[in-house]
Order: sequence, then structure tokens, then C-alpha cells
Amino acid sequence: MATTTVSPMNAENGNMSGVKSLDANRYATKKTIAQGMLDIALLTANASQLKYILQVGTQHEFYILMLSLICVSIGLQAVVGILYLIVGGLDINRERDHRAALILNDLILVGVFLISLVNVLVSGFGMEHSNQPLQLLTHRMERTEET
Repeated sequence: MATTTVSPMNAENGNMSGVKSLDANRYATKKTIAQGMLDIALLTANASQLKYILQVGTQHEFYILMLSLICVSIGLQAVVGILYLIVGGLDINRERDHRAALILNDLILVGVFLISLVNVLVSGFGMEHSNQPLQLLTHRMERTEET
């Protein structure tokens, strides 16, 4: 005859002892913080790209385009960062916060997609000499003086 062992119930939350329930609000908060940290990493990369393009200046063949795309990316990241702060303050365990959280999450998704698209374009138009921007500038200035 087979015997079945039943674990005692945890009186506090009604779960089996040793099994924790998922706190959706805590999970969402941690997820938002992790996404925010990734946003900070991308913002740092964009700041580095902005520094490069400003150092090279108009000598870069796509200067205006690169400068515009990097500024758009940084602006979108600031907007998404603010939305992350707002979402982080919501409590999804409260019924009244559900609709706002859904709308803000959709806006964040669109914002992250646009940021990704802009950064793909930035990469495509290149930082081919990003390790030596001042040497690139000097080389181009020398070529201009020769003509």
C-alpha cells in the first residue's frame, strides 16, 4: 500500500511550508530596477559616442546625422527612465494601478524599441576610428592642408 505524505500548511499565507508564493509587485519592482540599470549602461555608451563625435567634429562625414541620432537616443532614454520611475512607484497588487501599469509598460516597450532602432543606426554610421579620434582629426587636417 502506497502512502502519501502531506506537508503541513503554513498558517500565515496558506501555502505549503517551504514553498514561497510569488509576490508579483516585488518581482515587477526588481525587473524595473534591472531594466533601469541596462538603460544606464546604454546611456553611458551614448555619452561616449557623443564625446567622440564632438571631438571629431565636422570632419566626420556623418557628423550632423550622428549628432542628431545620439541626441535622440539620449532624449528617449531620459523619457523611458522617467517612465521606469513612475512604474516603479506603482503597486500592481492594487486594482487601481493595473491600468496605469499596463499603459506605462506599453509606452516603455515602444520607447525601448525606438532606442534600439536609433542605436542600430548610430552603429551603422559608425565609430570606425573611435579608439583614436584625435589622430583621425589630425590625419584629416593634414590631408586638407596638402590640397
